[in-house]
Amino acid sequence: MSENYDVIVIGGGPAGYPAAIRAAQLGLKTVCIDAWLNKDQSPAFGGTCLNAGCIPSKALLESSELVHRAQHEFEKHGISTGEVAFDLAKMQARKTKISRDLTGGIKALFQANKVTGLFGFGKLLGDGKVEFKGHDGKTQELVGKHVIIATGSAPVNLKIAAFDNDKIVDSWGALDFTEVPKRLGVIGAGVIGTELGSVWARLGAKTVIIEALPTFLPMVDQAIAKETLKHLTKQGLDIRLGAKVAGAKVEGDAVVVEYEQGGEKKTETFDKLVVAVGRKPYTDGVNAKEIGVAFDERGFVKVDGHYKTNVSGVYAIGDVIGGAMLAHKAIEEGVALAEQIAGHHTQVNYNAIPSVIYTAPEVSWVGLSEEQAKAAGFEVKTGTGSFVSSGRAKAMEQAAGTVKVIADVKTDRILGVHMVGPFASELIAESVLALEYSATVEDLALTMHGHPTLAETFHDAILSVDGRAIHGINKPRK
Repeated sequence: MSENYDVIVIGGGPAGYPAAIRAAQLGLKTVCIDAWLNKDQSPAFGGTCLNAGCIPSKALLESSELVHRAQHEFEKHGISTGEVAFDLAKMQARKTKISRDLTGGIKALFQANKVTGLFGFGKLLGDGKVEFKGHDGKTQELVGKHVIIATGSAPVNLKIAAFDNDKIVDSWGALDFTEVPKRLGVIGAGVIGTELGSVWARLGAKTVIIEALPTFLPMVDQAIAKETLKHLTKQGLDIRLGAKVAGAKVEGDAVVVEYEQGGEKKTETFDKLVVAVGRKPYTDGVNAKEIGVAFDERGFVKVDGHYKTNVSGVYAIGDVIGGAMLAHKAIEEGVALAEQIAGHHTQVNYNAIPSVIYTAPEVSWVGLSEEQAKAAGFEVKTGTGSFVSSGRAKAMEQAAGTVKVIADVKTDRILGVHMVGPFASELIAESVLALEYSATVEDLALTMHGHPTLAETFHDAILSVDGRAIHGINKPRK
């Protein structure tokens, strides 16, 4: 016998579970199906983000940063600790508990909002029908007026450096090491590669990051990217740009990586190799193509401006539709779609999506870089603020970094903000709001910021755009 729903969500990650919760809040009978199994075979909502990505990586980044600070910074505060030791098993246990607490929280939210949560697989059958197959093998037919594909993404597996889940691992595997590798290799110097490299480098691994592109963090304003590279290199990360991997193979207890850089063939040997070259849409087993859902050449589900696929009653959100593969973007799409299904008028502003790299110092940005703004035809003016001038940053012994503001000369509107520095992940929120409301440089120049705070550095950057900085040296104006 079929069970009828207004909304069936396939996927319980950052796109799916918010869509389910919001749909239920709006009075729609909703079910959310998720197939995730942890390595101990326990099911969990939250997808990659909560179980194997955003959350566990931030937990380890925080732990490793505290180790680094205790080893290199506490003495400056007059704090003596003796030789600093750490228990990796306890770090890993803490990381796991944080993830489990949060994924358990989703189950509680489902119950509070009357969402039916099912652990297992969802398979599209057409005409609003979905086959649910539980992890116990039992099947049930569900029928929904609206079916949402929110199955996320998976790490790209390179043929020349294929995962063996032991010596050559993906980002999830890199979060579960039981001991610190003496030598760690990372393929890919993007967000995931630099974060994971930072974790293990702080804990003592000699870490080499191999990046095929000649430019570090090309999506970030290059003044900020270059400063970030300087800070990470100073911390001991060996980042090799323009290095193209030819192959990787396991030889005994080591991984041998061959690559080419500057026309020269080179070889490095590691204890572990992390492959972090990006993610691809994941729709395995959903049966979407079989019922006629259209995909693009890269494997992303095609949708219109309201997340509708070409098949009536079938929608898609999150990583499976492309764009920024970020949890917060997926969350907003899930909420927006649920509200649209319920008849509300809402949309996601894709020009105001924050991005963050949780290294130390942190990197964050929103909107256009100076290079992107000029390429788009804007006449730009820029300003910078340095954390060196921040009393709060100095008191924290974290005065490294810069905030850069990019604005349109003609309209004074802020086009983008890129920064590297302490708590950049939190500081970027003001800039996101500025872009959301199309704020001008003058708007924020007239906005008072508390003293002493890290946010003052952003205000200094804003003032600097028009040569008005008080706590920094203004650039000569033409």
